[in-house]
Amino acid sequence: MTERLGDSGNPFERAALRVAEAVREAGGRGLLVGGFVRDRLLGLAEKDADVEVFGLAAAELEALLARLGRVDAVGRSFGVLKVQVALPEGSVPLDVSLPRTESKTGRGHKGFLVTPEPGLSFRDAARRRDFTINAIGLDPLTGEILDPWNGRADLSARRLAMVDPVTFVEDPLRVLRAAQFLARFDLVPDPALVETSRGIRASLLELPAERLWEEWVKLLLKGTVPSKGLVFLLETGALETLHPELFALAGCPQDPEWHPEGDVFVHTAMALDAAVARRTGDPVHDLTLMLGVLAHDLGKPPTTKFEDGRWRARGHEAAGLPPTTAFLERLKAPHAFLAPVCALVADHLAPAHLSSGTPTPRTYRRLARKLGAAGTTMEMLHAVAESDHFGRTTPDALAREFPAGDAFLAAARGLDLEKAPVVDVVLGRHVLARGIPPGRRVGEILARCRDVVDETGWTDPERILDRALAAEGYSAPEAFPGPEG
Repeated sequence: MTERLGDSGNPFERAALRVAEAVREAGGRGLLVGGFVRDRLLGLAEKDADVEVFGLAAAELEALLARLGRVDAVGRSFGVLKVQVALPEGSVPLDVSLPRTESKTGRGHKGFLVTPEPGLSFRDAARRRDFTINAIGLDPLTGEILDPWNGRADLSARRLAMVDPVTFVEDPLRVLRAAQFLARFDLVPDPALVETSRGIRASLLELPAERLWEEWVKLLLKGTVPSKGLVFLLETGALETLHPELFALAGCPQDPEWHPEGDVFVHTAMALDAAVARRTGDPVHDLTLMLGVLAHDLGKPPTTKFEDGRWRARGHEAAGLPPTTAFLERLKAPHAFLAPVCALVADHLAPAHLSSGTPTPRTYRRLARKLGAAGTTMEMLHAVAESDHFGRTTPDALAREFPAGDAFLAAARGLDLEKAPVVDVVLGRHVLARGIPPGRRVGEILARCRDVVDETGWTDPERILDRALAAEGYSAPEAFPGPEG
């Protein structure tokens, strides 16, 4: 690659080019670095950009950038400035930094002492980076690629390798970063990376839960092959250290007729890969789905027994709720995910079970009501169940056939329950309007009205209330009792 950037239509390229031109005029050199270069070499869309500037002092760089657009100096102390580069089509955000060294101190930016050093060579500046694929530079003015740590060779080999084992261990979060990079880019870990990561597993306990959560989110939302990240975490001991609920899946046996692929861990990893096809791009939807699939069989380790010549895990759906809750709470996941994910775990077998029997519309409405109360839907439950089904090596799963799930979804759609819960159409005011006094009795009648809705699908509150009151043989008084009565 030797051509000047900026002609592709990518606004980040044009913004970086403008910064590089201004830096060159001032006697320095601006290079695109990090994820932008990696993604460009992989043929992926670049969604942001980082420019590293060599040969200029911090104050000189800040003054230069201020002439190009609005500068946010919030990261000045560790050598990073955020600038909104003004272009004809609008402002484009760039992170512009000075080359710097980092050392583990327990203080400073995320526990590191960061020292900007404008005179560093690109090789020495790139030494602080985690992986070789993130340590490649690109000159936007000439198209020259700087690759002192052989990142392009690792990209070609689909290999994830450390830049420097000495600096790698200073931040144990890099173990989680490795997992999400393996998942996102379908890479294979270098053996030295696996061994080094094993050696720092105890340090993982020092990490704040919020930082762990951020890496899990990237693995689940961006992973094209999430299983690769999950397997890496198992092989390095990270699951055993951080997530005993997930570690317990490894080695937990399953009946080979239903799960010829192997143990529960293998099945869960395969189910995660299958769930990728059901992501929509909406982060809340996709994270709920992926967490539901990740946790769906957490109840199997405590319930699996060998009975009547077969491995069985009776009641594993309900048994999965405590470990699911523990996993999410330990990561300090947003509380809004807890109820829907637990509901999906508790009922992940319902699509298969309902379609194998003779369920009534009432059964479907009750399930939709239960899911709706937890903040999720029948459609989401089907997505989790389908991922569960496809995460195995039975003939129908390999053929991507799930007839029971298809029947479940068709029934839900036929009842208008696919995406919406059953709504309470009879409210307290309707009951009070019948002359029934406030109190426990109102709640009992409302509960009976819910039963009527589940049985009939009616939407007229007066008709529903008539049926509920008649079924109980209740005769309402003509008016509320007065103070004396």
